Amino acid sequence: MREISLRELADVVGGTVHDGADDVVVKAPAFVDSRKAQAGGLFVALPGERVDGHDYVDAAMSGGAAAVLAQRPVGVPAVVVADGVDALGKLSAHLIARGVADGMTVLGITGSAGKTTTKDLMAHLLSTRGATVATPGNFNNEIGLPLTVSLAGDETRFLVLEMGARAIGHIQYLTEIAPPSIGVVTNIGTAHLGEFGGYEATTQGKGELVESLPADGLAVLNADDERVLSMRTRTKAQVVLFGLSQDADIRATDVVLDEDGHAHFTLHTPEGSAPVVLQLIGEHQVPNALAAAAVARHIGLSTEELAAGLGTATPASRGRLEITERPDGIVIVNDAYNANPHSTRAALRALKAMAKGRRTIVVLGAMLGLDETVEAEHRGIGTLTSELGMDVVITVGGLKGAEEAGWIADGAEEAGMTVHRTVDNVEARTLLEGLLAPGDIVLFKASQPAGLQPLAEQLAGQAESAH
Repeated sequence: MREISLRELADVVGGTVHDGADDVVVKAPAFVDSRKAQAGGLFVALPGERVDGHDYVDAAMSGGAAAVLAQRPVGVPAVVVADGVDALGKLSAHLIARGVADGMTVLGITGSAGKTTTKDLMAHLLSTRGATVATPGNFNNEIGLPLTVSLAGDETRFLVLEMGARAIGHIQYLTEIAPPSIGVVTNIGTAHLGEFGGYEATTQGKGELVESLPADGLAVLNADDERVLSMRTRTKAQVVLFGLSQDADIRATDVVLDEDGHAHFTLHTPEGSAPVVLQLIGEHQVPNALAAAAVARHIGLSTEELAAGLGTATPASRGRLEITERPDGIVIVNDAYNANPHSTRAALRALKAMAKGRRTIVVLGAMLGLDETVEAEHRGIGTLTSELGMDVVITVGGLKGAEEAGWIADGAEEAGMTVHRTVDNVEARTLLEGLLAPGDIVLFKASQPAGLQPLAEQLAGQAESAH
């Protein structure tokens, strides 16, 4: 974080300094988890449904925090405000303004699917031109985004912010507390349709990003998605299109998957073309790569540099087609961070490409946030497992989504598959431990609240120790 005194912080967020000198200085990022304290950082004590951050102030200070942003006096140096989330937003806007004044470029990215991978690819390419900070994990809401902003320091040249939303107005707020000059919209799909209330509302909400861009900014839009393409009329910024369409400014041709599931294609820009071989798995990664290339071209990378950079990018976020080959030869494909029909179909096709004669086992859970098509979409995924010739299908009721998992099983069984229906991770793990054999390849896919990611990590040997 750019250094800020408690006196300045209080002025910025409309709070008052308590229990410490006004000249106490915060020098490290803000955080809400006391276990992740950094020396000189700012602990943001937020009240929650299950825990109250104010109860963990002592732990945060013991971990090295310089001060606290709180909603009541806590007996240590603190700025006290009426609303911690609102104060975080004001702090974000202040830090952004300071960073932009120092030459930092702020980039925003949203969409129904692919935004995290696109964000990671953008950060990889941009880092060749300067210090780059990008959203970690799922820090893409009104709390996570300001925390990400606080990660940027004086040396940061590019700040890449993933912007999530589940209703109209959410992204508008995020662009107010972190105004971008470059905005990317990946696609408008089925994810969060239930929360938004349909495609029209989703398109309206996601398009708030391009509406926020300045006239000298850049809007990077998907030429293959009519809903995203319609956003051209909603922005003052320059528009660059990416995709497979002939109308795209940044496009791909000759897309093929090799035997390991990596996409090969020819990248075309207005300046020329170059071959690309992605290290990421799946054909659905090609549009993500094109979107990232459009941004990096804008900041000065040549076509050859774009192709080379995309070819060296490796998976940067966990739970997204993350591959682990165990010592016994069993391959775990963890794609359980999130799921929607588009990404689930892509993951199943990627698994088929990677199989190379291995027995394919798919462990599937609910795709949450869909609209009235929810049953049909889940049944369709079950049908696809049969069409692709998957060897074993396991459904998991999970923490959420037992009915949805049942629909997947129904669709698979109606298509002629034998399905193992399990009620939770414990039952699924017991089944898998008795079923798995050397050489198998296993895909885990579901929305995060369904809870399959811990199961995938356990079987891959990646589970973190409990806190």
